[in-house]
Amino acid sequence: MKGLLGLLKQSRRTKEVDDSDSLLFSTAFADLGVDSAMLIPWEARANEIGSKRLSASRGSKLLQALWAKDKYMAKLSSNFVSRLEQFFDFASVTAGRDIIRQDEYGDFMIVLLTGTIAVDRAQPWGERLRLTEARPGELLGEMSLLDSGMRFSVCTSLTDCEIAVLSAQALDEMMVADPALAASLIALLARKLSRRLRVVSARLSDKKI
Repeated sequence: MKGLLGLLKQSRRTKEVDDSDSLLFSTAFADLGVDSAMLIPWEARANEIGSKRLSASRGSKLLQALWAKDKYMAKLSSNFVSRLEQFFDFASVTAGRDIIRQDEYGDFMIVLLTGTIAVDRAQPWGERLRLTEARPGELLGEMSLLDSGMRFSVCTSLTDCEIAVLSAQALDEMMVADPALAASLIALLARKLSRRLRVVSARLSDKKI
């Protein structure tokens, strides 16, 4: 954790000199040669699927309640979680909407607050493999946010849902304004992502795909 915090502090110092710092999440896609026209930000997806803004007070309350029960996120103190509110957008989405699409570039992750979201992997022959059905408290899309790669799966709302959204730009702002909070969040995101990848890899191996 000390090493990660040091990296974030270094990023903060460097940003004051050079805005093209490759440590920034909002510029990472461009650094990897991804055309900006191919990038799908949350604002564009929200408009496309007709999501509605959720009040920050309700979104933050749901987020705190869910993460208080989470094995990893509970390590964030209640004070830390309340400080996250200013960096998240909160929204409601109706059933049957593709919030994240496979093989696209997207610079945001979501936390499911209420409802259920299907996570599917489209196969070359056209079939969709159901990887999981995400429940409240689970994260989706954090892999692309962290490594600026293409989306691995499509995430579709099975019911009306309420979500919290963290964009790359907001994560950069967090790194500058509250580096301790950003360091803690990124470390916990990495742990949860690693755990989920192990589960998905085992599932894919069992299905011999």
